Amino acid sequence: MKTVTNMFILNLAIADDLFTLVLPINIAEHLLRYWPFGEILCKVILSIDHYNIFSSIYFLTVMSIDRYLVVLATVRSKRMPHRTYRAARIVSLCIWILVTIIVLPFIIFANVYTDDLEIKSCGLSFPKPERFWFKASRIYTLILGFAIPVSTICILYTMMLYKLRNMHLNSNARALDKAKKKVTIMVFIVLAVFLFCWTPFHLATIVALTTDLPQTSMVIGISYFITSL
Repeated sequence: MKTVTNMFILNLAIADDLFTLVLPINIAEHLLRYWPFGEILCKVILSIDHYNIFSSIYFLTVMSIDRYLVVLATVRSKRMPHRTYRAARIVSLCIWILVTIIVLPFIIFANVYTDDLEIKSCGLSFPKPERFWFKASRIYTLILGFAIPVSTICILYTMMLYKLRNMHLNSNARALDKAKKKVTIMVFIVLAVFLFCWTPFHLATIVALTTDLPQTSMVIGISYFITSL
């Protein structure tokens, strides 16, 4: 069905599936212990990684905005003539363009580099001072890829619940109260799943900013598990 919600869900599914495209190559690099695929594929893989990080969260945010506007229109008994499938396609395109702009710095800095042991690796190659640019990139990802979207979603759902709880109808009071409880449960489930999937990843970012963990097999395995959430 060509609906606004389905359009956003389709784009969200595409955003989430991006991770599965690069996972085999990431695993191959880990098993081989070097990068054999060249610089172009390195840029492609790292850009897809970051597309996954930003696009999935942004489409969840857009879906939250859409849901809030629907609830607001329902409370005010108003129609939404501009909420069309075509408008959803335009919004989705704008999200992908925005994500492309956000990911662009990572594409620029993605490169194949050689360490002291002459082993090739694919990663972000920053100018000096490298530690400063590394921290800046992590903070950049943390703010644009987590703090702002999560804050937006939490604010919207809080306002949504507030408006629903203050909505008064003269009839069907019991049905309305039951509907309010269902929406409340749904909101908390959505927020819980969202935070469960993304908070560990960004907590790992905070740990990387504040500590210097050695890249052991356990640390790498935990990072892959966190990313797969």
